[in-house]
Amino acid sequence: MPELPDITIYLDALSEHVLGQRLERFRPLNPFVLRSVDPPVSELEGRVVTEVSRIGKRIVLGVEGELFIVIHLMIAGRLRWTAPEKPAPKKLAIAAFDFPTGTLLLTEAGTTRRASVTLVRGRAALHAIDRGGLNVLEIPLDAFAERLRSENHTLKRTLTDPRLVDGIGNAYSDEILHRARLSPVMLTSRIPDEAVERLYHASRTVLREWIERFRHESGTGFPEKVTAFRPEMAVHGKFKEPCPDCGTPVQRIRYATNETNYCARCQTGGKLLADRALSRLLKQDWPKSIDDL
Repeated sequence: MPELPDITIYLDALSEHVLGQRLERFRPLNPFVLRSVDPPVSELEGRVVTEVSRIGKRIVLGVEGELFIVIHLMIAGRLRWTAPEKPAPKKLAIAAFDFPTGTLLLTEAGTTRRASVTLVRGRAALHAIDRGGLNVLEIPLDAFAERLRSENHTLKRTLTDPRLVDGIGNAYSDEILHRARLSPVMLTSRIPDEAVERLYHASRTVLREWIERFRHESGTGFPEKVTAFRPEMAVHGKFKEPCPDCGTPVQRIRYATNETNYCARCQTGGKLLADRALSRLLKQDWPKSIDDL
């Protein structure tokens, strides 16, 4: 799923391509993509885009008259910019926004349709969509510490909870926890002050580094390579590959639809965290440490 760095780059590109442009036509190309009935599609057409912003991992295009287009990319949704009148790819495109200078396409790979477009009337209704997570790039350390300890969960769960922290998902939580040298399963009720400060600075540093990397890659064009798995990442998606800092093979905890990647040497004192599937299968044969493995 595109996270804060990816969404930021999309916002940069959208500000360049559609801000101040008139939306000539909105075409839902899949019957499931549009998740609202008011305002109707026809009410947005012909209005100028006056705002480009985000709410968590959602992209927001505001048009004249306090009407808003809220795009949720989910896992496989992506945005593309094409020349005017160029046919949309039938298998991928699920929505199209036509402007005088080009067309913004919402595409989604695979057969599961989760990406969505919601049309919203009024700023109060727009604010109701906000889950309330704090943007770690915009808050001081004490606010981060208070929010982190507001509920007792694992660090991994807390960082990816949109009610608590804004815009961080599975990929960048792995990278942040590795940079902070913290276990993904450490409970927030037990994290010492020094570790909170490390996590705060690691979060800000990792997110800013990737935003700048993406800006350098995209230049003045529209982002083309938005993916959760990048070769430059330290641990995310790197199961069995060497940790870039210590060379120990990266480990994982698998869930139903995703996994947590971590370095046992750097983050857990050499302890091998139980994989929910494999550790149950092996039981007593499950290795307790990275050295046993």
